Order: sequence, then C-alpha cells, then structure tokens
Amino acid sequence: MEPQLLHSVADGVATVVIHHPAKRNAMTAGMWRALPPLLDALAADPEVRVLVLTGEGDTFCAGADISTLRGSSDEAQGLAVNAEDALAAFPKPTLAAIRGYCVGGGSQLAAACDLRFAQEGAQFGVTPAKLGIVYAASATRRLVSLVGPATAKYLLFSGELIDSERALRTGLVDEVLPEGELGKRVGEFTRVLATRSLLTQASAKEFANGRTDRDAYWAKQARGSDDTAEGVAAFLERRPPRFTWTTPTSTAATTRSSTATTPPSAATTP
Repeated sequence: MEPQLLHSVADGVATVVIHHPAKRNAMTAGMWRALPPLLDALAADPEVRVLVLTGEGDTFCAGADISTLRGSSDEAQGLAVNAEDALAAFPKPTLAAIRGYCVGGGSQLAAACDLRFAQEGAQFGVTPAKLGIVYAASATRRLVSLVGPATAKYLLFSGELIDSERALRTGLVDEVLPEGELGKRVGEFTRVLATRSLLTQASAKEFANGRTDRDAYWAKQARGSDDTAEGVAAFLERRPPRFTWTTPTSTAATTRSSTATTPPSAATTP
C-alpha cells in the first residue's frame, strides 16, 4: 500500500492513521499536503465530534520522509507547518494516540493535538538541530506552551530522545498506558468526549489557545443553543444529555485547493 493518510468515522470519533510502515510512518510530501483538506472535510462533518490521530502499527510517526522532499528546505518546512497549523485549528477536540517513535514532524503533529496519550516505551524527540533547520516559530511556541521554556530548549538544543515517563512528567503527554491498553483507553475517553457539549469544548479550546477576540461570538452561540437547557434538564432527570450544538459550517476550515495523492480510506483502530 502506498504511503497515505487513512481515515474512518464511527460513533462520533474520526480516526486518522498515518500509514507508511516501511519508513516508520514518516510523512511524505503528499501526506503533508493531504492532511489539511482531510481535516477540512472532517471539521465540516456534523457526525464528527472528536478526532484521533495515530500511526499504523507500533510507531506514531518518525518525522518527514526526507527522500520525498526534493524542494528547498523552506518549502519542506512550509508543508509541515501548514499541516500542523491545520491540525491545531481543528475546531473539535483532538487526541494523538502514540506508540513507538514520535520524532521530528511526528512530534509537531502530536503537539498540535489538544491531548496526547502514549503507550509505555514511546520515544519523543524534536530534532531540527540534527539537520541544521530553524524550527518554525509557531511550532516552537506550541512546544513551549506544553513543556515550558527549559524542557523545550533541552529538546530543541540537543535533539535527544526522551522516554514516555519523562514526557509525562514534563507535560508533553497527558497519560501513559501499559502496553496493550492504549487503544482501549483512547476508545473509552473519546466516547466520553463525544457525549459532552461541543459548544463547551469548542469555546474552551479557543480560549485555552489564547484567542481573545471571540467572547461575543461564543456568547451569541450560547444564547442560540439548547445545550445549557438540555444539560440542566438531563441532570435533574438523571439521564444522559443529548447535546445538539455543532460547529457551524461557516466557521469550519474551508476546503483547500490541494488534494491528496491517494484518497483516504478506512482506518485501523488506534
């Protein structure tokens, strides 16, 4: 099978799988280009409440497939940054399910997700210093917001790998699961997320990410939504709530002109 991004949607959860096992799921130029339009489509799908990003088999993503990036270094980095920014801007909760290596461009993608769950034994590395690359400002700021300046400098200056225990301790990941338990935990947690108010999640995501110009917008969305009334009624009636607010189509990312090298198809589970 050619390197590609696979995807599936089930029970409100979209799963995107980085599929390039011959090179530890390294991202080709075509895969970098394919990610933003795929995310646009999933953002606009009202059935999607949560997105999981993972890698095929026992590796998350070992970075960029350098052999496919034959243009300038600026062009190659631009592809990665565009994909990372599209993932960070996805208007619904995102979670990276990480096994094995999460290095270079893989670490950029994981950092752009809202949450990161890892299997014990996962290895993390931010490696531009090994290639003489100036790491993108947006990626650097995102890394600093996760782990703080000291750990970000350690990772960026050295390019050294750290294990899942240190990644958890520094805030690079949110949970570490024993071998064989990651898929089960991700499934359980995303099912919980899919039952919660997307209105709450989407507004909280923007506020937590530092956006300061949308207070009035979210107040208007809240006034026009039935989520609060439904949440209160469900609590008083001791039943699960049935939240109905979803991301307005006009606010989802618009479909981009670039296209995937291979159409996405059904994904494996995390």
